[in-house]
Amino acid sequence: FVEFIALIYLSYVKKKMQDAGLFTKWTLQGLMDELDAIELFESPEHGRLLGEVTQKQKDIYVALGVDPPSL
Repeated sequence: FVEFIALIYLSYVKKKMQDAGLFTKWTLQGLMDELDAIELFESPEHGRLLGEVTQKQKDIYVALGVDPPSL
């Protein structure tokens, strides 16, 4: 079941990439690897802390029609 949900998610991302013309610069795996580097840390003293989001990652989010992450 989890694999089926993951396949739906990947199909959605692939469609958004096609619509945004991102396949000229990225492969699906390369895009996912780039976005996978974003980290979120949580501690009782400081709450949630978002790791650095690079300009390249922000550009990908904007191209996909998603607000870049920020906390």
